[in-house]
Amino acid sequence: MLTHFAGLNPVHQALLAGLFTWGLTALGAGGVFLSREMNRRRLDAMLGFAAGVMIAASFWSLLLPALELSGSTGLQACIPAAVGFIAGGVFLRGLDALLPHLHPGYPLREAEGPGSSLRRTTLLVIAITMHNIPEGLAVGVTFGAVATGLSYETLGAAIALTVGIGLQNFPEGFAVSAPLAGKGIPVSGASGTASSLRL
Repeated sequence: MLTHFAGLNPVHQALLAGLFTWGLTALGAGGVFLSREMNRRRLDAMLGFAAGVMIAASFWSLLLPALELSGSTGLQACIPAAVGFIAGGVFLRGLDALLPHLHPGYPLREAEGPGSSLRRTTLLVIAITMHNIPEGLAVGVTFGAVATGLSYETLGAAIALTVGIGLQNFPEGFAVSAPLAGKGIPVSGASGTASSLRL
């Protein structure tokens, strides 16, 4: 199966990787069928695990290869990676300021961004969607780097990044669907809303 995947067009590889991360989000969102109650301690542990996986995946599959690649070009190795890192942070900060949103577990009065009359569930969906933009870019860029033949990026690293993002999407799917179900949205609707965020 891996041999077949390696022979695919890089665009198809990235598409399948994106579908994999979406599938794990949907699987996590499906957790509301088993439990409508959100155990805060369990959710915190799951999100902490997800954050650790994402940090490791980001470093080993994105930041370290960027440092190695920029060092081989004769540039100070940290400059291009730092510029890209800062530009990504500025982009997300701009989205944070421009779009009204609410982070999971926060009351409606703590919504961020410009004032809005949107419902709590809509603000929550916007927050998670903003978070998914860099994840999708990371998967696409990694498979694109493999396609260009850069010696520092391998198909294994692209798959590892995809698995890491997928693993952290599992608890994220539950973190979105559980509050939606708790607000009276039917379980099938809460699960579907959370899983659709990946598309």
